[in-house]
Amino acid sequence: MRARVGPTTLYRMLMMALITIAPALMVAACQKEADTAAAPVARPVRTTTVEKREAGQPLTFTGRIEAEDEAILAFRISGRLLENGGKLGDRVQAGQIMARLEPQNELNTLHQAQAGLAAAQGQLTQARNHFERQQTLLAQGWTTRANFDVATQAQQTAQSQVDAAEAQLRIAHDLVSFTELKADAPGIITAIGPGAGEVVQAGQMIVRLARKDGRDAIFDIPAQLIRSAPADPQITVSLTDDPAVTARGRVREVAAQANAVTRTFEVKVGLTAPPAAMRLGATVIGRLETDAVPIIDIPATALTRMNQQPAVWIVDPSTNTVSIRNVDVLRFDQARVVVSQGLDTGEIVVTAGVQALHPGQKIRLLGSEP
Repeated sequence: MRARVGPTTLYRMLMMALITIAPALMVAACQKEADTAAAPVARPVRTTTVEKREAGQPLTFTGRIEAEDEAILAFRISGRLLENGGKLGDRVQAGQIMARLEPQNELNTLHQAQAGLAAAQGQLTQARNHFERQQTLLAQGWTTRANFDVATQAQQTAQSQVDAAEAQLRIAHDLVSFTELKADAPGIITAIGPGAGEVVQAGQMIVRLARKDGRDAIFDIPAQLIRSAPADPQITVSLTDDPAVTARGRVREVAAQANAVTRTFEVKVGLTAPPAAMRLGATVIGRLETDAVPIIDIPATALTRMNQQPAVWIVDPSTNTVSIRNVDVLRFDQARVVVSQGLDTGEIVVTAGVQALHPGQKIRLLGSEP
């Protein structure tokens, strides 16, 4: 006959079994964690070896295209503009009429000068005839020396009046010619001033003319860049909206005085055989390389931050672990970073995977065996 086991007794038996098995389970779990910690997973990264190379510092600046020889054409006299038919971009020839003033007042002055000359010539003829008579009479003894002297003075005065009238006539001719504005050399119109019907003053710009086919790239450069630039540098100039259109040039002129507002110096770069696309007024970018010096540059992807300063991860090849180090950045662009301090030749720098690292972490180079 079997003995019956009550619920209380069964519960006590189960608890005793769990107490016996639990230590064994805990030991097994701890052993598994220890095995896992003993074999950390190496982080895959890409690296590069630091090297020094010779390179110059690239300098870029924005400017514009202007004519090598540009002149402002203006009237020498004031007046009402009768005609200004030039158009931007038109080619003109030497002597071509660019604009006209109303010439009526100048023509009246010319007619007055012509009349004055005719009157002076008539007086000279009369004075010369009287002088010749007095000269004959004096030789024959029929007149006095005083009358002869008066006739001589009258002739000289009449001659002076003729000379003055001729000078006035030449001035009048010049004034009439000043009512026409002519190009003094072949060129291209780059700017146009007042239109027909406006009253203009002497010296006021009517037309701006590029008198030669030469082109200059004009840049406003700080004094510091001028001092650091090499002697007789060669500059590459390209269009802002089409960088494929380029031209070479050399510095032709540097302003002797800085701009009063910007404190920069105007630099003119004469272009050699500029392409037709580099039209007057186009915006361009100039590029210049300074003298080559030894530098250390690394990919921009290697750069990270530590203590709010630029830093990189350095690989210890003996242990395949990484440590972070601050560096001084001289300059950078989208692809490369130039480091002035913090790296030595031969050191290994992580270039990919920098955001997932921590100091002392083991790494594995991508493409190598684990």
